[in-house]
Amino acid sequence: MRRYETTYILRPTLGEEQFSEIIERTNKIIKEDGGAVINLERWGTKKLAYEIKKEAFGHYIYFDYAALGSSVHEMERIFRIDDRVLRYLTVKLSDAIDEATIASETERAVATAAARTAKADEAEGEEGEDGEESDDEITDED
Repeated sequence: MRRYETTYILRPTLGEEQFSEIIERTNKIIKEDGGAVINLERWGTKKLAYEIKKEAFGHYIYFDYAALGSSVHEMERIFRIDDRVLRYLTVKLSDAIDEATIASETERAVATAAARTAKADEAEGEEGEDGEESDDEITDED
């Protein structure tokens, strides 16, 4: 098996169900051939540098995985057929990856995601404390 990363852009007008369906189908292709998903990140909807298929925005998905070359070809074949996928790019990260490396990289990705979530929650909590106004501070007595 080899290690790859694929970033694909979906039409932003799709609903959450369709985003999830495309992601699950992609994961299924990799797992059915004995591959493993190392990291999956949904980067959300972002403005494109230029219009693609008359869309100014796109919903980005980042996908890091270990798979056979045939799995990658099948996934890309489906991306070419599916009109909901605006663009995709697959990059081979390494020629060989073993089970121990897959397990350690998956654990690292989970730890990074947990730290990122905790940091975002902490930033939200600080923002909420600073942004609140007290009734005692503002009085209008005329």
